[in-house]
Formats: sequence, structure tokens, C-alpha cells
Amino acid sequence: MKILGIDPGMAIVGYGIIEAENDDKIELITSGSIQTDKNLSDSKRLLEIYNDLTMVVGKYQPDCASVEELFFFKNQKTVIPVAEARGVILTVLENFNIPIYSYTPMEVKQVLTGYGRAEKKEVEQMVKIALETDNLPKLDDTVDAIAIAICHSRYRR
Repeated sequence: MKILGIDPGMAIVGYGIIEAENDDKIELITSGSIQTDKNLSDSKRLLEIYNDLTMVVGKYQPDCASVEELFFFKNQKTVIPVAEARGVILTVLENFNIPIYSYTPMEVKQVLTGYGRAEKKEVEQMVKIALETDNLPKLDDTVDAIAIAICHSRYRR
């Protein structure tokens, strides 16, 4: 099963696509980020997210998608733009009739590490173990997206 994990954001949307079989073997197919220019209007940034994610989904045709849910935001200025970006992401997935699953950051941490308040480094380490690699993408948003995909692969069992 091909699972697309997405970490939504207005400035950066992280994504990772894994192939997960029933035998616990997880393979990273691709990962990356959609980065928008903060000098553009929000509408242009949202359109860029829409277009770029449409290309990714069209190219890799995942079987399902797991998208991080907005759970709690410390910075009130960013919650609305991130919610708008998440809405665009959900629209792209619906256009392709891809089943969508949502997980809070706490759920992702719980599934990957066994502790819902795990640190970023602990989650990163569990992603390395799941993928059997020491080489992960540099961007936290991309690693988070891969973690969200792995979370769904384990949660669906």
C-alpha cells in the first residue's frame, strides 16, 4: 500500500510517500517539500500548494493519505494560514478520490515512540529505524510527513 504523509503549512508543506506491506517492511518511495514565497499573497501561495501537490499525487498515485491534524497552536498568527493550507491539501486529495486519515502530532508520537510527548529527535530516530536508514531529509517538515505516513501504516493494522 502506498501511503502519502503530509505535514501541512503555509510556508512549507512536507510530504513523504512510503510503500508499506503487511510484513512490517516500509520503503520510502519519495519525499520532499512544497515551499512558498512569503512575499506572495496568501491566495497565490495556496494555489502553488494546490498545483504542486496535484503534480505529486498525479505522479505517485498513493492509495491513501495521512495528514497531520491541527491540534494546538502556540502562535495564533499562523493557525489560520496553516488551516487554509490544510484545506487546499484536503481538496487535492478529494479530487483524486484518495481516502484521507488525520492524526494529531500526539497520536503520531504515540504510535512511533510509545510516548505522546516524545521529542522531535526521538521521532526522527524511530523514522530511521522504520526505514532502516541513517539518511533522512534535512527538513523537519519532510521527516514529520514521513512519520505521519509511518503512523498510518502502523495504525491501520
